[in-house]
Amino acid sequence: MQPIGCILTFVGMKRDVFQAIADPTRRAIIALVAVQAMTPNALAQHFDSTRQAVSKHLRILTECEIVTQEQKGREIYYRLEIDKMKEIDEWLEQYRKIWESRFEQLGEVLEVMKRDRQQDKKG
Repeated sequence: MQPIGCILTFVGMKRDVFQAIADPTRRAIIALVAVQAMTPNALAQHFDSTRQAVSKHLRILTECEIVTQEQKGREIYYRLEIDKMKEIDEWLEQYRKIWESRFEQLGEVLEVMKRDRQQDKKG
């Protein structure tokens, strides 16, 4: 499986979805639009930054298809793109299985060590 990303054709550079969601402000924006579609002005009210700064974060999230824009009258609303989040989750799932397997193995090793220690105390 290859890392998920999106291509910025107008700049000719690759923007990585994981770089996009690494930023705490962008993660907070994702959390907000996951609940309901919001305008840039409404989102900006949740942060100690300018509307322009929030718009830059929204542009990055839009380029990576994590959020999409929807025009309603004069306003643009941003909403979470669930399918992209599912795609990210599916990519992470392969690693989640590895981590869980290793934790189980560690648990087994610790259990053996605990039994050995108890037997040493008895013997």
